[in-house]
Amino acid sequence: MPIVEHKPGLAKEMLRELAPLLAEEGIDVDDIDAPDLETLQAAMNRAVERRNMQLFSPVGEARGYAITTLRLAIEAIVDDDTRSAAAVIDSVPPESPNNDSATVAGCIGVALGLLDTWLSGHDLDAPTGLASHARLPAGHWTGERAATDILTLAGKGRAFRSLDTLITRQGGQQLLYGSVLALTAAAQAWARNTDTSLLELIHTIVR
Repeated sequence: MPIVEHKPGLAKEMLRELAPLLAEEGIDVDDIDAPDLETLQAAMNRAVERRNMQLFSPVGEARGYAITTLRLAIEAIVDDDTRSAAAVIDSVPPESPNNDSATVAGCIGVALGLLDTWLSGHDLDAPTGLASHARLPAGHWTGERAATDILTLAGKGRAFRSLDTLITRQGGQQLLYGSVLALTAAAQAWARNTDTSLLELIHTIVR
């Protein structure tokens, strides 16, 4: 969580971004009048937590952009085209000021949410025991360690809830790659277990 400090440029930018959420906490960023620094810090922490949830839980067009990106990356990995897979994943920006593209947080959040549902048994269409059949794609891929952690957590329905721990342990780039790898592994297992074309399947289940 951020610590409230007197850093004019960074502080003002963060406050502007969190302004709507802080307003719900009763704090006007243009006229901050908190009883004490501890109270302000607590409000900031809650606002940041809710902001992060928004970033990792895209809806509408934002989710659509993330879904398209994930599908393209999965297709490249399945084709064993590491260069194209990396190009797709590396093209995802940290933020999308105009809300016209996928974001790192959005792709990670969508992937982890899908994996939690598929592998924990909450998706009634998913094959029984899917978690035990998911294997990482052959070869050496960036994010393999993160993907292994994600698959283990998703089998318990806890990947999304473990975002803070995963980011701290793996870092954003590794987690993004790992999320895509784990999603590919689960989709491949689903296709094998149902004797379905993977390329057709991902357009049905990655949504």
